[in-house]
Amino acid sequence: MANWLALAEQVLGGHELTDEEALAILECPDEELLLLLQGAYRIRSAYYGNKVKLNMIINAKSGLCPENCGYCSQSAVSTAPVKTYKMVDKETLLRGAEEAHRLRIGTYCIVASGRGPSDKEIDTVVSAVKEIKERFGLKVCACLGILKPEQVARLKEAGVDRYNHNINTSKQHHPNITTSHTYDDRVRTVETVKDAGLSPCSGVIIGMKETKRDVIDMARSLRALDADSIPVNFLHAIDGTPLAGTNELNPRYCLKVLALFRYMNPTKEIRIAGGREVNLRSLQPLGLYAANSIFVGDYLTTAGQEKSADYQMLEDLGFEIEFAPAPRAGVV
Repeated sequence: MANWLALAEQVLGGHELTDEEALAILECPDEELLLLLQGAYRIRSAYYGNKVKLNMIINAKSGLCPENCGYCSQSAVSTAPVKTYKMVDKETLLRGAEEAHRLRIGTYCIVASGRGPSDKEIDTVVSAVKEIKERFGLKVCACLGILKPEQVARLKEAGVDRYNHNINTSKQHHPNITTSHTYDDRVRTVETVKDAGLSPCSGVIIGMKETKRDVIDMARSLRALDADSIPVNFLHAIDGTPLAGTNELNPRYCLKVLALFRYMNPTKEIRIAGGREVNLRSLQPLGLYAANSIFVGDYLTTAGQEKSADYQMLEDLGFEIEFAPAPRAGVV
């Protein structure tokens, strides 16, 4: 039986997992799963205590995407029946921020489909973010695709705190998922926002026919990228997408993946993201012994669990919601 708590202490001492240790986590026998999570929680609690960060998405632009990502219901190759609309107006973004503030959401995520935003779309986001900061002081994360350097600068100046651009999978597996952009395109975008002084957010989607070696490469790549926040999505296969019918995951393996990302990226925000409800199912609460962040509410084109169930889950776990909005303009 592996001594997972001892490994956790080594990680807290600065040890970086070897490939063999990482694989052992993914292949942890089910009867050792709680011991593995005990080690993950030892690391998590050292940096985050019993606090949980809440995030909420607004789907600011839906569908109409020219990319061919195999997992996405909004892509050009998807036949899934999803709502399609252009960038919503400023007032809609503000209403979403108001709801996020009411729900004690720490980070409000403005997400738009497409390869990258037009300057007009940047105008809308910039105008909204300035007012969101003034009225609610929320932390704002934008996820708008591949950016030009001048667009990054405008978002930074407006008050955007964080930018999300997921690597999604390993470099080796990436061509099996999409060919309309490269893995390196995604990495360059993360590096661009880092260089501009925005907090980088980048994560993955698990369950897309990747190998365990791919999962280890993802976790290690995000460590190398030094992403501050790492959303771990679990594939919610949607009819009409190329990955429709894919069903490779079970709740116990999902927990092992979350543990791996915690052991590999001990100081980082690990967020249980899309597919949480359909893949972790009744084991959702256990995921928060490794992760320290979740999305509340619906995702882009799929429904999340009822908000009240999430808050009840956190209360039952004895975890504290971390709600510390950024200072409003002019307030110290």
